Amino acid sequence: MSIVYDYFGGLYINLTNKCPNACEFCIRNFTDSLGDADSLVLKEDPTIDEVKKELESWDVRRYDEVVFCGYGEPTERLPELLELARHIKAKYGRQIRLNTNGLADLIWGRPTAPDLKGVIDAVSISLNEADAQKYLDLCHPRFGLQSYDAIIKYIEDVKNYVPYVAVSVVTHAISADSLQRCREKAEELGVVFKMR
Repeated sequence: MSIVYDYFGGLYINLTNKCPNACEFCIRNFTDSLGDADSLVLKEDPTIDEVKKELESWDVRRYDEVVFCGYGEPTERLPELLELARHIKAKYGRQIRLNTNGLADLIWGRPTAPDLKGVIDAVSISLNEADAQKYLDLCHPRFGLQSYDAIIKYIEDVKNYVPYVAVSVVTHAISADSLQRCREKAEELGVVFKMR
């Protein structure tokens, strides 16, 4: 079970396996690990102290940034994520990136973007489809059809609090038309567009 792992030269934190989505393309449908992790399947969510202890066994300062991204949605544990991010910035002086599905507001029932101000340096949001129905069909969010609009609103909000915001799509999971529409949506929202 890996809490902290190296993936393509980046340092990642696997904070939870909980996720409000059941995306058809999700990597955890195909493998238990990424990078140098032995397994990203968690028996239970690690405590803040367990994550801090695990970080102490790494040369954190050799990494440009620390990324919250594991086999679940990191914002399922938003308070713990923010506490750990503050700790990492204070102790190691590293930039912090959050990889998210953008559903934090629905998870917590409130706007969460303001919580990231001064704590998170970059956010990468998985857009993955071009409209609400297609997103529902591909990602199967527990929040239903409202999920896509909530992601768009989250992107708009996060730009006000985080210096770098990107949206990404899994190219093999969507059509060329959807890919182009997602690119146009990113341009309309004024954020970076990434294909993965």
